[in-house]
Amino acid sequence: MTVSEPAEEYLEGYAEILVAVCATRRRLTREEREALGSLGERAAEAGIGLRAVVRAHLAAAQRVRPGLPPSVADHLLSAVEQAVDAFAEGHERAQHLAIRQEEAARREFIEDLLYGRSDLGRLAERAERFGLLLSHAHAVAVAQGPEPYGDGHTVFRTVESSLVARFGNRRILLTTKDGRLICVAPADEPEVLTHFAKQAYAATDGGRVALGRAHPGAGGVVHSYEEALNALDLADRMNLDEPVLRAADLLVYPVLARDRQAMADLVRTVLGPLREARGGAKPLLDTLTAYFDTGCVTAQAARALSLSVRAMTYRLDRIHRLTGADPGDPVQRYTLQTAVIGARLLDWPDQPL
Repeated sequence: MTVSEPAEEYLEGYAEILVAVCATRRRLTREEREALGSLGERAAEAGIGLRAVVRAHLAAAQRVRPGLPPSVADHLLSAVEQAVDAFAEGHERAQHLAIRQEEAARREFIEDLLYGRSDLGRLAERAERFGLLLSHAHAVAVAQGPEPYGDGHTVFRTVESSLVARFGNRRILLTTKDGRLICVAPADEPEVLTHFAKQAYAATDGGRVALGRAHPGAGGVVHSYEEALNALDLADRMNLDEPVLRAADLLVYPVLARDRQAMADLVRTVLGPLREARGGAKPLLDTLTAYFDTGCVTAQAARALSLSVRAMTYRLDRIHRLTGADPGDPVQRYTLQTAVIGARLLDWPDQPL
C-alpha cells in the first residue's frame, strides 16, 4: 500500500471528542472509541503509518489546548491517551487482517502453483506478486527432516534468513508444504538451490534434500516439484544415503519403473529362485545389493554386511547356482543388477508381485 492521503484527514471528530472529554473529565464512551477505531482502520487501509497518525493526534491536541479552561486542561493528556489507544487498536486490527489475507492469498497461490491448478495466465499474473516470473524456467528443491515444518517453524526461519542474507530480493519463493521446506528459484541461478540444500540439511539436523530439474513455464514448476518429491520417495525405497539428491542423476530409476509389469516379470524370473534358499530371498538379495553398491568388490561388500570374505563368496556362489546368473560375469551381472534395482523399487520380496 502507498500513502495516498495525509494523516490529518483521519482525525474527523477527534478535536470535538477531546473538548467533550476534558469538559466533563470523563472517559471516552464506547461509541467514541468505536468511531476512532474505524478511523484507524481506514488510515491503515490507505497506507498511513501509525507514527504519522500519532504525530497528527498530538499536533491536533496542541491546537485544542489553548481553547480549554485552565481547570480542565490537565485532563487533556489522559483524553489523548485514550483516543490514540482506540485509534491504534483499529489501525492494528486492519493491519492484522491485511496480513491474514496476504497469507491466505500466498498459501492459495502456492497450492495452485504446486498442483498445477488454475488458469496458467492468471497464475502467472499472481506469481509476479510473489516474486516469480513464470515465463522463465525454474527449478524446485524440497527438504524433509525428522519432523514436519511450517512457515513459523525455527527451521524455516533459519533457512529463510540465510537465503535473504545471501541473495537479498532475488526472485526466490521459499515456503512449506506437507511438512517439507520448498524453494523455487530461477533456473539461471543454480547457486540458490545449492545454498538452500546446504542450509536445509544443516537446519534439519541431517535431513534430506532433493533437487528437481529446471523446466519452463508454470507447468515446469509443478514438474520440477514432482521430480524432487519422487527423488525423496525413491531414496527411501532404494535406501540411498546421499543427503542431497538430484533428479537429473536418478533418471535411470523412473525409466526402469515405467513399465511395472515388465519389471515385475524380470524380478520374478531372475530373482524368484532365491526364495528356495534357507532363510528366503532377503539375505541373498541383500548380498547382491551390497555387492553392486560397492562396485562388485567382494571384500568391501563383506565388510558392509559384517561377513567374512569366505562367507560372502559362498553366498555369491549360492546365488549363481539358484539363478543361473553369475554376478562376476559382466553380461549376466547387468541382468542381475537390473533385477535387484527392480526388487528395491517394487519392495520385493516383502510385497508380492
